[in-house]
Amino acid sequence: MIIQYIDYLGAFVINICTYTGEFTLFFLHAIKTLFTSKLKISKTFAQMNRIGVESFSIIVLTGLFTGMVLALQTYIGFQRVGGEQFIGAIVALGIIRELGPVLTALMVTGRAGSAITAEIGTMIITEQVDALKTLRINVFQYLVVPRIVASTIIMPFLTLFSMIFGIIGGYIVCVYVLELSPEDYESSIRNYVEIDDINGGLKKAAVFGLILSWVGTYKGIYTSGGARGVGIATTQSVVASSILILITNYFLTKLLEHM
Repeated sequence: MIIQYIDYLGAFVINICTYTGEFTLFFLHAIKTLFTSKLKISKTFAQMNRIGVESFSIIVLTGLFTGMVLALQTYIGFQRVGGEQFIGAIVALGIIRELGPVLTALMVTGRAGSAITAEIGTMIITEQVDALKTLRINVFQYLVVPRIVASTIIMPFLTLFSMIFGIIGGYIVCVYVLELSPEDYESSIRNYVEIDDINGGLKKAAVFGLILSWVGTYKGIYTSGGARGVGIATTQSVVASSILILITNYFLTKLLEHM
């Protein structure tokens, strides 16, 4: 029994190390390709459109209703201690520093990250990638790098709109639902929100964009097992990206706090 447990633990550790090594080498290969070959600008812009522009409506709705519910919940708590005039600052800081970047990344992961894995995975199992290699086309330059670059660049812009509409949503609830003073909402934001808060949120968004595209392309390239394998890889991509985003968010918060 003990021997079986040790064997299982050893196999688990070996698998973790193998996957971590493959994952890291995949990223290093992508970075090397980025700096040693010409970036395909047209494909990068096409991916920016698919990842960013086509996700715009979802991000706007997510930011708007997140700001609305955050304002409502904040009011419930602050009403008990007489701090209603600080609701604007709390909503803005919550959206800008944490909820905006994280929720935007999670929504884009579910919508675009899964699509990246499914698209590349389908190309793998239908041997389209093998055909590209036969034509001496660099697969990383053609499929991986444009998606990683596009996601890293476009995510801060999506997050910025999420922040804006989150603050607008909080304003709508405070002024038109709770009938609080709009001057208090606006002045608290001006007094307590700094440009460093916005910069920190946008930096997080860029890192999250890198993570979701990195995981999505990695899972796509290493897809196997036919149509069932594509479904499994897509699910694993979304789950792994979401977990990495949440874990990375904590360490980025600590890092930005010290900086």
